[in-house]
Amino acid sequence: MSGAGAAAGGDGLRADRVSRRTDGRLVLDDVVLAPETGSTVGVLGPNGSGKSTLLRLLAGLLAPTAGVVTLDGSPLAGLPRRTVARRLAVVEQQVDTQVELTVLDVVRLGRVPHRRAWTPASADDDRAVRAALERTGLADRAGQRWHTLSGGERQRVQIARALAQEPRELLLDEPTNHLDIHHQLDLLTLVTGLPVTTVVALHDLNLAAMYCDRVVVLRAGRVVAGGTPAEILTERLIAEVYGVRADVRREGAGGRPHVRFLGTLG
Repeated sequence: MSGAGAAAGGDGLRADRVSRRTDGRLVLDDVVLAPETGSTVGVLGPNGSGKSTLLRLLAGLLAPTAGVVTLDGSPLAGLPRRTVARRLAVVEQQVDTQVELTVLDVVRLGRVPHRRAWTPASADDDRAVRAALERTGLADRAGQRWHTLSGGERQRVQIARALAQEPRELLLDEPTNHLDIHHQLDLLTLVTGLPVTTVVALHDLNLAAMYCDRVVVLRAGRVVAGGTPAEILTERLIAEVYGVRADVRREGAGGRPHVRFLGTLG
C-alpha cells in the first residue's frame, strides 16, 4: 500500500504519498492509504514505526511535509475545520480531564461541530446523543461522573462521543491499550460493527487478524506490506518487522491467522 501498491479507493479519506519530518527526522515516508468505504483497516508496526503520526495526518492534526491527505478528493488542509469535524471522528489513546463532567457531558461534546456557538442543543443533537449512548450501552450511565469510570468505560464513552458526531470516518489510536482482554474484545466488536470507515492503530496482531478487513504494516515510517490479515500476517513478515519468531496458524472458515509467539530473534 505504499506508492503504486496501494489498494484502490474512491471517495472518502485518502493519504497520497504522505511524508512527515519532525525535528529533521523522517517519521513517515511516502505512505499511501486508501480505505474502502465501510471497511476496517488496521495500522500495525513496532513502537516508533509511525502509526500515531499517520493517524494524526489523516485527522488533519498534523500537516504532511510532502504528499496530501484528501477527503472526497479535496485536500484536507483546505477544508474548514468544522467541515472536517463533521466527517472525521478521532479516538486517542487516553483522554483525561480535570473538569467535573458526566458521561452525558462528554458525549454531548461530539455535537459541537454541528452547532453554532452559544446555541442550545437541537432535537437532532439530542437524538444523536441518545443514539450514541444506546449504541455503546451507556444509556444507564449518562449521569455518572467521568472520574468514576474504569479505563474500558472511558474508552466506550469516547467512542460514544465520536458517534455523536455522526462521522463517516473513524480514526482510533491504540484504543485497546491498558484494557483487559474482555474489554479489548468488547470494544473492537463495537467499533467494527459501526457503519463507518475505520482506521485503527493496533499493537496486537491477533486482534488485527480478528477484526480488520485489511492491514497496513509500517516499519521505520514506510509501508512494508498491505492486504488482508491472511495475506500479510506471516511468520516471515513478523520475523522481519518485529524481530520475533512466530507460529502462524489459519483458523475458522475465513482462514484468519492466529499468531503464537515463540521468542525473539538474535
